[in-house]
Amino acid sequence: MKDLLLKKIRLSYYFIILFIIFMVVVVFLPHIKFESGALMLFSVNSFLYGFYISPILGAQKSRVEELHKIIRSEANSIFAMVLSLKKLPKNLRNEIQGMFMDYLKISVAQKKPGEGEIKYEAMITFCLDYKGDYQAEIVKLLDKLVANQQNRTNFAMQMGNKVYNNEWIIIFMLFGITLSFVILLDAGGGFVFKFLAAVLCTGLSMLLVILAKMSTLTHKKAKQIWDPFKKLISSSFYRID
Repeated sequence: MKDLLLKKIRLSYYFIILFIIFMVVVVFLPHIKFESGALMLFSVNSFLYGFYISPILGAQKSRVEELHKIIRSEANSIFAMVLSLKKLPKNLRNEIQGMFMDYLKISVAQKKPGEGEIKYEAMITFCLDYKGDYQAEIVKLLDKLVANQQNRTNFAMQMGNKVYNNEWIIIFMLFGITLSFVILLDAGGGFVFKFLAAVLCTGLSMLLVILAKMSTLTHKKAKQIWDPFKKLISSSFYRID
């Protein structure tokens, strides 16, 4: 169910579905004429909702952008490392390239910081255990592999910067109160006000959907962070763009 809601349904479909739902709710649900005190409470809650969700959403957007930079930086490092193998014998070069390919494929498939760790450690172990005639080249490769660990560390840190459960609780609490006021508010009997109320409810809900997709990296922009790895795989290390 989680995969269906976050991965299969596009944001444009969410907007249409939510708008239809809220339009039906606003039209048929009884409305209440709120007193000034209730309206003040609504204003304060709306301000708190916007004040609270805005920096969290901004942080998630920055997180996705940072992941883009980290993955591209690692792709550049891998491209340079594979390029440095050109002077090695074909059999040795193909063996090392195969290990890089395995690492890239499992990283793209699993999209988790720990999934490619075994493959990456296998490359480091290979370099440490190598006793052949090309010791100098392998040592240089080992240095580059170790240096690239900074990218992997940054990646793991950013992957962990999701929206925390306590933040979701507060967001849903403020969202529920704001949404209830908008749905129940008696703004007049005209269709225009009902239409605007449905649009407002849809907009409030879309903020949560976008935040959830950003946090789980299922947003369209987040899915593109793996493009450099995919290009390396499809081009057999000839291109990253």
